[in-house]
Amino acid sequence: MTARVFTKLIVAVLGVLAVALAAVNVLVTPRVRDSLLAVEQRELTEKARTVTLLLPRDQVSFQALGQALGTRITWIAADGRVLGDSQADPATMENHARRPEVAAALAGRIGTIVRSSTTVGVEFYYLAIPYEGGALRLAVPTTEIDAQVADFRNAVMLGTTLAFVPALLLAAVFARSVSSRLARIIEYAQELAHGNFRARLKTGGRGELGLLATKLNETAEKLAFMMKRLEDEQAEMETLERVRKDFVMNVSHELRTPLASIQGYTETLLDGAVFDASHNIKFLNIIRQNTERLARLTADLLVLSRIELGQQKFKFAFYQVGGLLEENVDSMRPLASAKNIELVLVPAPAEGEVFCDAEAFHQILSNLMENAIKYTPDSGTVTVGARLLGPGEVEFSVKDTGMGIPAEELPRLFERFYRVDKARSRALGGTGLGLAIVKHLTRAQGGDIRVESKVDRGSTFFFTLPVQDLGLAEQGAIQKELASQS
Repeated sequence: MTARVFTKLIVAVLGVLAVALAAVNVLVTPRVRDSLLAVEQRELTEKARTVTLLLPRDQVSFQALGQALGTRITWIAADGRVLGDSQADPATMENHARRPEVAAALAGRIGTIVRSSTTVGVEFYYLAIPYEGGALRLAVPTTEIDAQVADFRNAVMLGTTLAFVPALLLAAVFARSVSSRLARIIEYAQELAHGNFRARLKTGGRGELGLLATKLNETAEKLAFMMKRLEDEQAEMETLERVRKDFVMNVSHELRTPLASIQGYTETLLDGAVFDASHNIKFLNIIRQNTERLARLTADLLVLSRIELGQQKFKFAFYQVGGLLEENVDSMRPLASAKNIELVLVPAPAEGEVFCDAEAFHQILSNLMENAIKYTPDSGTVTVGARLLGPGEVEFSVKDTGMGIPAEELPRLFERFYRVDKARSRALGGTGLGLAIVKHLTRAQGGDIRVESKVDRGSTFFFTLPVQDLGLAEQGAIQKELASQS
């Protein structure tokens, strides 16, 4: 065990050395080459300016000048024809107008590039400058630059390797000491893995390994306690399983009633009632109503599921409170007018601004206003408003003059499928999921929701939203907690 740990530590140090050498090669070498090319560009630019003063017109003088400067010189006309070259016959050379460096020079700029010459088959560093309406190009082989880069790279790698030698020796001494202690810790951990919680490890020494030994001993002492916790969690899982079964049962119950109604009336129509003018339209309307109820239930279940699983996508932004309220209240006025209910909008604070998802806000406020209108008698009043609640929140409210909610019903009001008056809720078309969705959408945006109500005196629902970006779109922290809060 000790030998294996020692070997692994030494291999790890050698791996660090290899990574360091690779990093030098990958990161340093290109920078050195770029620096040398930059120096070469400055030198070639100066040579090019000198050549413009001395440029001969015959091939022999061209070659002599190129040899004297140690540089390949090419003179190119405005149409790309090669007029002179110090290393090749201009008559045999192709048109250079499309060479990148030449094109830049013909356009009045200095052009540079590194590539292989199609004429002599050697990689050159090319620099071209404008000259007499055409271009003058100088080129030097990159072999010397590459040789300097290789020398620098080898020197750096050798220095890095030599610097690691004493570190490797120290690491060997350290690894020998650490490996023996690690081996004892690993053997003790194996004892714990086999269930021997009474075993103890000597905690001599300081540092991280001494602390690890102490923590392992503490772990052994706490394992019995953890076993008890696991039993408690098992009981909690069983409770959650019962909740899941209740949820499935509730969904099944909610689906069964409209499905049975659809099936019954469909069979009645198929048995001949479809030709009964006094009943067929009535039966079809009932089927349509139950179909719409199923659609609403399915849509609400999908929304609730997406939010609880953290899959709901939010588009957070800053919005003026007054604008949000006016837009949503106006959309509900036709529904309120149908029951002759006065829909009152209390002016929002002029400086009020919230950070939220506009669509989620619309769904929250619409659900609350729709419930308020639904459970408020004809000619009643529904009041919507907002106020600043401290430096970081805005509190919105929806108040109605309806029947109110008994105090004992309030704690469960936001549970899925919970209804205060089940018969009345179904008759009004509710799915039992609206307030659960409202709660989750509010918390997913960093807010909270509560209700105040008295029987025969109406109800007021309050929900808050932050005025600052809480980073929920990136972190998703609150969405992950929703399922446990359902």
